[in-house]
Amino acid sequence: MSLYPSLEDLKVDKVMKVSCASYNLWDLSRNWPKWLHSIFFLISNVIEAWFQQMGQHHQVAVPSYSGVGGMVCPVTGTDVGIRRAEVRQGLREIILCKDQDSKVGLRLRAIDNGVFIQLVQANSPAALAGLRFGDQVLQINGQNCAGWSVDKAHKVLKAAAETHIELIVRDRPFQRTVTMHKDSSGHVGFIYKSGKITSLVKDGSAARNGLLTDHYICEINGQNVIGLKDSQIKDILNTSPTAMTITIMPKFIYEHMIKRMSTSLLKSAMDHSIPEV
Repeated sequence: MSLYPSLEDLKVDKVMKVSCASYNLWDLSRNWPKWLHSIFFLISNVIEAWFQQMGQHHQVAVPSYSGVGGMVCPVTGTDVGIRRAEVRQGLREIILCKDQDSKVGLRLRAIDNGVFIQLVQANSPAALAGLRFGDQVLQINGQNCAGWSVDKAHKVLKAAAETHIELIVRDRPFQRTVTMHKDSSGHVGFIYKSGKITSLVKDGSAARNGLLTDHYICEINGQNVIGLKDSQIKDILNTSPTAMTITIMPKFIYEHMIKRMSTSLLKSAMDHSIPEV
């Protein structure tokens, strides 16, 4: 999945692997010369001390392994915000029902012969089904959407049955999620304006872990923040746990995605609820 472990995870993972390897060497060291045994003992203590220091810094007593894309996340672990931000590489089958107004709460956008979700309305059937901004719709009721115009996609949804609409969806292919860790002052080290990342703080977690400027923030810990004021985004960042995720989209794709959609609609209609996991 395109949810990357942080650089902090990588460092601690390396120490854990070396530490585990050192324990396996204890049996072999019994017949070593005393001077070699002393050096090995000293190195093992240094590794163990550094490992414990990293664990205390990130408020984890004994970091645990959790598979993410074939890597391990001993620091980040299985934090709930990270599970909410997961972008699955497979396909999802979604069953929708229309509301009392015969709507599903979606606005679609055609990009490069694909159909993408431009808006998920709060408290709509689409929101309750877990659809998100940027998801790609591959099929509607068994019909392939490749090459469709937005008008055709909306007409198919409008003509569909009230109680059973089948969508095949790919999770947010234009977005990627970066895992970071707050410093002692509670920051990860980036500056944004109107939801767009404008600069990175030198040696901050954001810079170390590959967050990019000229990208828009789509989600924080899996929660959609598109259309929110910067002050609202700041509140979400401030209340986020030490380990956190930022899901971003390149500026040129984002601006194409929201083209011809009013800012007021993004603020008032977009689903900003916290996803369930």
